[in-house]
Amino acid sequence: MDQNKILAQEFEAQRPRLRAVAFRMLGSLAEAEDAMQEAWLRLQSPQAGTIENPAAWLTTVVARICLDMLRTRKSRREEPLEVEGRIPPRAKADPEQEALLAEAVGLALLVVLTRLDPAERIAFVLHDMFALPFEDIAPIVDRSVDAARQLASRARRRVQGGEPPAAELPKQRAVIEAFLNASRANDLGALVAVLDPDVVLRSDAAAVRLGGPSELRGADQVARMFAGRATAARPALIDGAIGAIVAPNGKLLLVLAATVEDGRITEIAAIADRAALQGFELTTLS
Repeated sequence: MDQNKILAQEFEAQRPRLRAVAFRMLGSLAEAEDAMQEAWLRLQSPQAGTIENPAAWLTTVVARICLDMLRTRKSRREEPLEVEGRIPPRAKADPEQEALLAEAVGLALLVVLTRLDPAERIAFVLHDMFALPFEDIAPIVDRSVDAARQLASRARRRVQGGEPPAAELPKQRAVIEAFLNASRANDLGALVAVLDPDVVLRSDAAAVRLGGPSELRGADQVARMFAGRATAARPALIDGAIGAIVAPNGKLLLVLAATVEDGRITEIAAIADRAALQGFELTTLS
């Protein structure tokens, strides 16, 4: 069997999944079919013979096509060129089928997804709905891994109902301030007390260059990492969520984006990448 037939079979095998990915990103069955046809055209390129994992390649290509479509949705979309014998027949727009798909995904979710920034939408759909790792998502949205993780986190907050309830912010701030105070006092016991036993600390490449580990797991390990080291950190709202920043002389150096659940910190992302820092909405807290 020649390579073209193998790729055609793989495309047909992946069609339901690709359509599901594209529909959740675009919210339109017709546009999802357009994205799939464009992916099919790219699969016919001479370079396609070097593809080692067609399923992963197709998912990445469809996601990038959808991202471009979201970014240019207001401009007039051209119909893809159909070459007889090369492109699988395009499914006609079927309002009933689209309604069934929308009901399966959730009408409320689709409405919220349309309000997300294109990159946020791509990151959220690929990670939260299709379990694609952020290492694979980052090059699709042209961000660092940690920046891609923050895109999905920001989208998740909006999908789940916006920013944390006002009543929760003081409680979360108290946890962050207790963490920072314990760090300044070099109090391991107090640090462990505000950390979830399975807390995870992740640092982007820029934060690692500042002396942080790429990843740590467990309250004891994370507590030792921060003991005595947060003297310059102060609490802040980071994209509407409580966290901390390090900004010596008013110059933002590091963001500690924290997740607080049930009175303990479950995750900390240490981010120092300049592009990622510029993308945050920050409000310092007195």
